[in-house]
Amino acid sequence: MKNKKKVELKFKFNLGKIIIVALLILFIAPFFLALLQEGIDQGKIDVSQGLSDIKNGLIEEVEVEDERLTFKYKNEDVKIATKESGVSFPELLEAYQIDPATISYRVVDNTLIRLVGEIAGILLPLILMAAFFYFLIKMQSRGAQDIFSFGRSKARLFAKGKQSVNFADVAGVDDAKKELEEVVDFLKNPAKYRKIGARTPKGVILVGPAGVGKTLLAKAVAGEAGVPFFSMAGSEFMEMLVGVGASRVRDLFANAKAAAPSIIFIDEIDAIGRQRGRGIMGGHDEREQTLNQILVEMDGFTPNDNVIVLAATNRGDLLDPALLRPGRFDRRVLLDMPDKEGRVAILKIHAKGKKFKKSIDWEKVADRTVGFSGADLENMLNEAAILAAREDKKEIVLEDIEEAATKVKLGPAKKRLQSQEDRKITAYHEGGHAITAHFLEKTDPVQRVSIVARGASLGHTFIPPAADRTHESRSRLKEQITAMLGGRAAEELVFGEMTAGAANDIEKATELARAMVIELGMSSLGPINFSTQLDEESQKRLFMGENVVSEDTQKQIDKEIRLLIDQAYKKALEIIKKNKKALDSIAKELLEKETLSREEFERIVGRK
Repeated sequence: MKNKKKVELKFKFNLGKIIIVALLILFIAPFFLALLQEGIDQGKIDVSQGLSDIKNGLIEEVEVEDERLTFKYKNEDVKIATKESGVSFPELLEAYQIDPATISYRVVDNTLIRLVGEIAGILLPLILMAAFFYFLIKMQSRGAQDIFSFGRSKARLFAKGKQSVNFADVAGVDDAKKELEEVVDFLKNPAKYRKIGARTPKGVILVGPAGVGKTLLAKAVAGEAGVPFFSMAGSEFMEMLVGVGASRVRDLFANAKAAAPSIIFIDEIDAIGRQRGRGIMGGHDEREQTLNQILVEMDGFTPNDNVIVLAATNRGDLLDPALLRPGRFDRRVLLDMPDKEGRVAILKIHAKGKKFKKSIDWEKVADRTVGFSGADLENMLNEAAILAAREDKKEIVLEDIEEAATKVKLGPAKKRLQSQEDRKITAYHEGGHAITAHFLEKTDPVQRVSIVARGASLGHTFIPPAADRTHESRSRLKEQITAMLGGRAAEELVFGEMTAGAANDIEKATELARAMVIELGMSSLGPINFSTQLDEESQKRLFMGENVVSEDTQKQIDKEIRLLIDQAYKKALEIIKKNKKALDSIAKELLEKETLSREEFERIVGRK
């Protein structure tokens, strides 16, 4: 079957090529004929001249081809003449009183060639026209098929037994795995649940930040259950033609029911599952039609359909309530960043196939990577392997992992040419962050201080969380703001000047202070949420340029934010002044070494 298809494609390709070549010949042939005719005209003579040359003995041979006479001279010249139609060459010789025995001539018969040429002149244009119209009709039919195929599902099918991912390949999401193990059991043993009166869950939605393994977990469910797995992204339902999204939904669910038991996986479902009627535009658009069709299909299952819909999103708060209700998505599985044990398990999975030094302590690496997602950890180990290979190492060591972790979070190191003054300002700026954070009570230990440019920054002070922490207290958040402003405080104290290098620090400090006031209720205004995302009405007013809070309340909010920033900055200045000698030592070391580890930093300022 495959060979036949290849032959047909090759035939179509050759037919198109033949048509193009034939058309080129038809266009180019007249130019060549004109050039040939020009050459012929240059060697043309009268018949009388040729016969006179025969009398004078200048001609060696004459070639007679219908009315055309070709005179070949003894000096190797060739001349052409045209005689009258109906008069033979011997009659011409006799008329000019030339003995035929004195000249060598031969007659060329082109009757057959002329006949073939006439037939070809009639048939060739007809053949070319027929081929052209055939080619045009085939193109139109192919275009028509493409138009009708718009409504078909573009889901990728992973057939039964072809899905190699299973639960052993997924780590760091143990609670979610337990939830989904029941789904696998439903697919494997549906009769056991029907016997007791339980129905199969119709849908499971996976909600969590990017990189925690939602898609991988869905593939693992299909691999464990051993059933057909239809995978499609939410954006693939949408098309410029009206109704295509709904048609693709119908086709996808029809295919899944035909292959039952099966799994449908819709990644990034928020692309089509957002709440209807939100915002200013609202209305009956293509996205809403697609969502409506999904709601109908999921609610139209019978208990015997044995099709489960898995969906993934990192914006579960935007989904339509009708989509999340029981009977459609019965289960809502929350995934979060992996804890220490989860990170160790993920690291061991992704370490397979890579040559790491046996002495590497994965628990230490897990402590170093608080806040990393599974995707971050996989990328970190890959970057470490690339770094080791670049330096022709036989094994990947801990230093490679440390550099890779920094690269994943902050970007690759850049060799920027900086003046000595710029390097000094950067050294004191980063030293200010480190000193302030170190002498605050509730901040985590400083792991690294560097003036090596990475990404858009000229340096960085790395203070990762010392442990997995769920809750953040008001005092801890205030200290984070203080540490952020430590760089600006050091610049002002040492140089008596402010630089633009603290712009990003100020932006982050302001964002955190604003969140404490308007979202977290950590100010004198009380536990009130002043966020602009409270309801649909607030969204509309904000879009129209109106304030969602009163002017007096907005002034109080601004006052509270300023108070938090001012208190934090005064605290930072106080710490920097008190530890000026330590700051000078840190800056001096940074100018010499460019990067200080936690041990080198604490050797100067003492242990935290």
